[in-house]
Parts: sequence; C-alpha cells; structure tokens
Amino acid sequence: MAITLVNPDGLPKPEVYRQLSIATGSKLVFLAGQVARDADGNKVGEGDFAAQVEQSYLNIGTALAGIGGSFDDVAKLTVYVVDWTPDKMPLLGEGVARAAAKLGVDPVKPITLLGVAALGEPDLMVEVEATAVID
Repeated sequence: MAITLVNPDGLPKPEVYRQLSIATGSKLVFLAGQVARDADGNKVGEGDFAAQVEQSYLNIGTALAGIGGSFDDVAKLTVYVVDWTPDKMPLLGEGVARAAAKLGVDPVKPITLLGVAALGEPDLMVEVEATAVID
C-alpha cells in the first residue's frame, strides 16, 4: 500500500483521524471536491447531512476506482461543512461509517474540517476533497 497512517509521539492521538500520512506511491492524485450527487447528477440526501457525507465519500471511492485505486489510497481529506457546529459531529461520523462499510475500508485519514458559509449549490451541506497516492 502506498499510504501509511501515523499518530506520532508528542501529538494527540485522536480516534477519528490520524495526524499524518506517509506516501510512497508514484502517482499523486488530486480529487476535486465531491458532493451529494449520484452518477447522473441527481441530488442525494437533500436536507440529510449524514446521507450527504456518505455520498461524498462514496463518490471519492468511485473516482479512485475509475483510475485503478481505492479509498485506501487516500492520503488526506478536506471536509467543507456549511454552518458547522460541533453538534453535527455525530452525523458526520454516521455518514463516514456508512460509506466505509459500503466501501469495505477504514475511513480514518488525516483530515481538515472547515466550516463554511456556503458551497457552490444551495442544497449542498458538505463537500469532501481528497489527495491520494497510487502505486
């Protein structure tokens, strides 16, 4: 595998993400932000934050599978959430867990979570972008 996830000594060791990833593959992939749209561009989970998170993660898996990779190749995620508040954390976790179960992967990655005022379309609640490394 091209990615090794690490929580180094001297830093907090969170359960839901890792502090860094070490990439050893040869192909660096920058994936555009993925949102709650299916393959035909239809809305998924309108008004349902967990469902939108799930679809965004599934879209990352689909995109990487299309180039010979998988979600396991993700080195870093950036998650943009409209009107973020800490009470959304359980729903974020629920969406991630459902996607991970469907993809058959461990979703724990280095992650940056950003609260934003809006995304490109008014019905979107979350957008997830990924950087991956593929051998």
